[in-house]
Amino acid sequence: VQLQACGGGSVQAGGSLRLSCAASGRTFSTYVMGWFRQAPGKAREFVACIARSADHTYYGDAVKGRFTISRDSAKNTVYLQMNSLKPEDTAVYYCAARAATVTVISTHQSTYRYWGQGTLVTVSS
Repeated sequence: VQLQACGGGSVQAGGSLRLSCAASGRTFSTYVMGWFRQAPGKAREFVACIARSADHTYYGDAVKGRFTISRDSAKNTVYLQMNSLKPEDTAVYYCAARAATVTVISTHQSTYRYWGQGTLVTVSS
């Protein structure tokens, strides 16, 4: 599966952005999807993930209550709605997919097989 993330940009603190990740290739609904981010000089960290049927989601503590992950199988797209953005949310955001045979959601980046190219989000104070 190929993943293409978009929607990043510059926003002031308190603002909102919605990231999209379009998937092509095999059937989108067979993949557990996740979002990760990497701030300058820091390790990549988990942001959110969503089950294949969208019945389970999980969020990193830093974004819980502010970000929402969702998916639209008709559009082969996963979204990350980001509200109440903070300067510390500044990072390159990556979407990722687990192997098609896996049904369990995961917060560990090593368990994701496919990665998009990343989209930059900059939040100014």
